[in-house]
Amino acid sequence: MTIGIIAAMDLELNELKAAMADTETETVSGIEFVRGTVEGRPVVAAVCGIGKVYAAMCAQTMILRYAPDAIVNIGVAGTLTKDLGVMDIAIAGQVCQHDMDTSALGDPVGLVSGADRIYFPADLTIVGTLEQCADTLGFRHSTGTIASGDQFIHTPEKKQYLSEQFGAIAAEMEGGSVGQVCFVNGVPFAVLRTISDGDGGTMDYNTFAALAARNSIQVVRAFIAAYGG
Repeated sequence: MTIGIIAAMDLELNELKAAMADTETETVSGIEFVRGTVEGRPVVAAVCGIGKVYAAMCAQTMILRYAPDAIVNIGVAGTLTKDLGVMDIAIAGQVCQHDMDTSALGDPVGLVSGADRIYFPADLTIVGTLEQCADTLGFRHSTGTIASGDQFIHTPEKKQYLSEQFGAIAAEMEGGSVGQVCFVNGVPFAVLRTISDGDGGTMDYNTFAALAARNSIQVVRAFIAAYGG
């Protein structure tokens, strides 16, 4: 069983790549894919770049070229709830794209045309395994909707809107598109985010992003060892 891991930035994936053995590297469409093993399990990992388009490109290429049995999108996010503070873990039970908006045509905000849905459900087995790993490692975590869009969300007004409109617990810029690509291709997926910014917004992110990314790596390494075993 091969597990695909996608992150937007080097700081979100470097420690995992450093832990990989027997690696082979290939660049496709400007994205570097690293194949190898982690905890003795086959893994393909890639830094996709920031934003939904890069994330979708990476996920589709990974599926077509490496045929992973599951994909986990990892990294950092901003909290949308008082239940999650900086360095806590958000796990997606489902993802959405908050900047999809054809409401002028009578559609609900967030509806993805063609798929005819707002929310893309994460795989229950993957989610459950991630939750167990976070528990074992002692990380505070919540599972819920993670909202994605091509925006860095930092104002209280926008955070409140995403919480109320989509019931989202965290906001980032890639997971919703990874979820859509996996849904269309029938590949089980999940999204795992460590909170890097709370009420402090940009200041929190600049201070804590690299540290928060390490928590995601710890959880995903434990997940790789446990999933499907």
